[in-house]
Amino acid sequence: MAEDGHYELRWFTPRSEVKLCGHATLASAFVLLNILEPGRDSVRFETRHSGALTVSRSRDLLSMDFPALPPWPCASPPTALVEGLGAAPTAVWQVADNYFAIYDSEEDVRRIRPDFRVLETLHPAGVAITAPGGSCDFVSRYFAPSYGIPEDPVTGSTHCSLTPYWAQRLGKVRLHARQISQRGGELWCEMHGERVVLQGNAVLVLRGELLI
Repeated sequence: MAEDGHYELRWFTPRSEVKLCGHATLASAFVLLNILEPGRDSVRFETRHSGALTVSRSRDLLSMDFPALPPWPCASPPTALVEGLGAAPTAVWQVADNYFAIYDSEEDVRRIRPDFRVLETLHPAGVAITAPGGSCDFVSRYFAPSYGIPEDPVTGSTHCSLTPYWAQRLGKVRLHARQISQRGGELWCEMHGERVVLQGNAVLVLRGELLI
């Protein structure tokens, strides 16, 4: 529902409501800016847990202005984390609802075959795995089986933490990221103080009507 030109936005997985979702924000903005209100250049969403989020046109991409959520070193990673991933990371970082397992190479991340039943016991935390990229700045994958998402194809919300981590580690504010799930996806990330700007694109694949 629009209010003062803004929209309220909430996100739900197959099992529960979540605090932030990049994919659904991108899709909502795409529909608004290209179909419902094509004369607009940006849209602002008011959310329950993540504050105001703005999405604007940036040439052929959409730019999402999200809060930066810098992770911190995890002093005592849970046993289920390493057991569920099947390979010990070189380091583990965390935020309130995610663990970030750091590996040495992109190939290490590709080789992970997680045990979702074990990772599910980490709820409410999901698990991101990440490493330096071969042809980009960094790669990642994301698992959230307790939310009904064994592996997410591309996860905007985790890049609110991955971007500040890799920006500090690599000493740069603009980064090119790839999520190397089976479907895969690319993001262009930039630090803006306490905000992260994520750029990506969307494609209309289905249009229909629901009569109630």
